[in-house]
Amino acid sequence: MKQIEVQILQQSYLLTCPEGHESRLLDAVERVDTAMTRIRDAGKVRARERIAVLAALNLAFEIADREAADLAAGAAQTTTAPAAAIVSPGQQETRLPDEDQHRLHSLVQRLDQALGEDGRLL
Repeated sequence: MKQIEVQILQQSYLLTCPEGHESRLLDAVERVDTAMTRIRDAGKVRARERIAVLAALNLAFEIADREAADLAAGAAQTTTAPAAAIVSPGQQETRLPDEDQHRLHSLVQRLDQALGEDGRLL
C-alpha cells in the first residue's frame, strides 16, 4: 500500500491506496475537490461537512445517471422489437424501437404544422 498526501478544499489528507492505483485515486480526489469547490463558491453553503455531503450526493447522482443510461443502452441493444434507424450527418446511427419511432414521427408532424411551409413559426 502506498500513502499519498492530497488537498481537498484546501485541506490536506493522507490517503492510502494499492500500488498502481495512484492515478485513479488522484482523479477521484480531483473530482471531489472540484465538486466541493463549486458548492463552496456558489456561496450558499459554508460548513465543510455539508459541502462534502452535497458533493457526495451530486457525484452519486451522476454515477446513478450513467448507470441508468448504460442499462437503457443495453436494453435497447437486446430488444427484439424491430427498430427504425435515424441518422444525422456526422452522427452514428441510432436505432429506435417502433413505439418510439411512431412518437418521433408524430412530433415531427406537429413541428412541421407549427412551423408552416416556410420553416418559420406561425
